Amino acid sequence: MTENTLIKEMRTKRENLIKAGINSYPYKYTVKDTAEQIQKKHKNLKSGEKTNTNAQLAGRVMLLRRMGKVTFLHIQDRTGRIQIYLKEKETKDYNNIKNSDIGDIIGVKGKIFKTQKGEITIQAEEYTFLTKAIHPLPEKFHGIKDQETRYRKRYVDLIMNPEVTKVFEARAKIIQEMRNILTKKGFTEVEIPTLQPVYGGAEARPFITHLNSLDMDIYLQISPELYLKRLIIGGMEKVFTIGKNFRNEGIDATHNPEFTMMECYEAYTDYNDVMDLTEEMIETICKRVVGKTKVQFGEMTIEFKRPWKRIPMIQAIKEYANIDVTKYNEKELKKIMQEKGYETGTDDEMINILFEECVEKKLIQPTFITDYPLTICPLTKVHRKNNKLVERFELFINGTEVANAYSELNDPDEQKERFKLQEKRKEKGNEEAHPTDTEFIKALEYGMPPCGGLGIGIDRLVMFLTNKQSIRDVILFPFMKPETTQKKK
Repeated sequence: MTENTLIKEMRTKRENLIKAGINSYPYKYTVKDTAEQIQKKHKNLKSGEKTNTNAQLAGRVMLLRRMGKVTFLHIQDRTGRIQIYLKEKETKDYNNIKNSDIGDIIGVKGKIFKTQKGEITIQAEEYTFLTKAIHPLPEKFHGIKDQETRYRKRYVDLIMNPEVTKVFEARAKIIQEMRNILTKKGFTEVEIPTLQPVYGGAEARPFITHLNSLDMDIYLQISPELYLKRLIIGGMEKVFTIGKNFRNEGIDATHNPEFTMMECYEAYTDYNDVMDLTEEMIETICKRVVGKTKVQFGEMTIEFKRPWKRIPMIQAIKEYANIDVTKYNEKELKKIMQEKGYETGTDDEMINILFEECVEKKLIQPTFITDYPLTICPLTKVHRKNNKLVERFELFINGTEVANAYSELNDPDEQKERFKLQEKRKEKGNEEAHPTDTEFIKALEYGMPPCGGLGIGIDRLVMFLTNKQSIRDVILFPFMKPETTQKKK
């Protein structure tokens, strides 16, 4: 039977209900129980045992077997499924069940019992149409196999695959635990502008829009960093935000144009303190959400128990790629890059490329890569022991960056010079180079205390803690290319 034929039949059934004076879209229904509560409370019933306990719940019809004078349904609510038994002589308006379909949402009142086969069941004394579906669900045994369809029609994915809901419940718990940890440590949650006159806080291509009332181009935030630092300047000392960032870049297994970040800043700390905070936070979240520190991710077992490996970038390149970049001048380093087929650039840029190409994928267990080249980190303090480096770390898990942090640069004159270097990179064609934010420099002139800052990619963290290989599996509505492209006017 074709989908169009099914839709026509379902619409006919809705018309039948209307003719019978039945409103199949009522305003509300009183729910007193859930499938999970009933199953747990009555799990010790003996097969065939009946109770006088009343139940009243609602859910979507997921299985429907009409057998003349009796009908069996399975309904699904947010907690699970339960069987419903309807009998012609004992269920009010039993004949209307012929107008029901898989996908309908109904309310049920009745007594609880366990069948001879041992299934907890509700014998319905009455049922109520709450929503008449007029589009069929995917066929039970095949479901939605196409991943794109699952992402595009997430509402159907959630109906047909209850385990998907568990992923997003875990995501919510991860975010809540992160919020709880920071709040208990005295951080204040704040909001920053999504629309910004100057984008900044990361090297990324922004989304550009136009503010008509002021006739000016503005940008969707790529990072909350520069606004959170303004709050540190203002004396708030411990702040964090959890929200969306927008970057006009590629889409793949770990990238979506909009993604969720937690960023926090704490006065009078440095990147060493922030490393300790990151370890503590993620290990604690892992224990509370997963129940242990060892997590399966694909074929890998990730151990989140502290302490994690800490290794400077230059040392990591030597250890994992067998290249000691300190032994080569710029010309020699370019030759190595060309031999490997990598892009060339300044010394700092080439060191970073070598790390990305030769090291990242080998970092399976949680690893802090520290002490980055100076010129690629415009917002970071110079390393206290080596003025060619900065005090920055990134956290890598299974070859993927999950967190980024600095000892924050708070010298306004040095920050101004760093921005100038970024402008030169932009002039040479680097579209992701950081623009100069003169208002931020002015704010720094009022004085920002020593400060440690941290950004954690929540989507990627959720991927690891729920064993999902694509970022689309942990974002309810990932960005999708339209199925049909409309012609531009």
